[in-house]
Amino acid sequence: MSSVSKADRKAALDVASWFFNVVTSVGIIMVNKALMATYGFSFATTLTGLHFATTTFLTVLLRWLGYIQDSYLPLPDLLKFVLFANFSIVGMNVSLMWNSVGFYQIAKLSMIPVSCFLEVVFDKVRYSRDTKLSIVIVLLGVAVCTVTDVSVNVKGFLAAVIAVWSTALQQYYVHFLQRKHSLGSFDLLGHTAPLQAASLLLSGPFVDSWLTEKKVYAYNYTLISMVRFLSELTRI
Repeated sequence: MSSVSKADRKAALDVASWFFNVVTSVGIIMVNKALMATYGFSFATTLTGLHFATTTFLTVLLRWLGYIQDSYLPLPDLLKFVLFANFSIVGMNVSLMWNSVGFYQIAKLSMIPVSCFLEVVFDKVRYSRDTKLSIVIVLLGVAVCTVTDVSVNVKGFLAAVIAVWSTALQQYYVHFLQRKHSLGSFDLLGHTAPLQAASLLLSGPFVDSWLTEKKVYAYNYTLISMVRFLSELTRI
């Protein structure tokens, strides 16, 4: 009876975690899109840097509370991860800025076949026929959406391609580093967030100026836009 009770509790926790993940993910996307489309804050790189500045503060707090333990991550591995991760998150934000929310979400589905491809190439994983058929269906759906969505443009499509491949590489590398160095997710975040925040905040204004031909310091920071902005940062 106790084992059944434990199983029920675990199932309930899994459902609650899944639901929370869906709600927060959708919330982040909608707030991001509102900032970029409605309030004109089109500085995706700088916004991502501020996300990681907030994350860095939280990792420092978690380390102080004892939830993050001291661990070691070699500098070359850290730099490679930060490169993949920065391209991933900035690419996703730029893709969201230049595409509709619908195409942005559909493009994210193509990370599934890309991730499977990386596992086949690097880990020699072999998938069943049913799995391969499912991947083909996903690719067909992405292709149909790309062709029929009138809001898709060349630069938005290229941003989505860069975002998908860099995100798949980042996810693969996360698992690789956790296995190689026996790191938990928070431990890895404690290593990577400060460097990501610093690199993106330093390069953000220049990259955003090149992408949008606008200056981040010239943005009209109204009360409403700042409330939206702060709500976005606290969702991370």
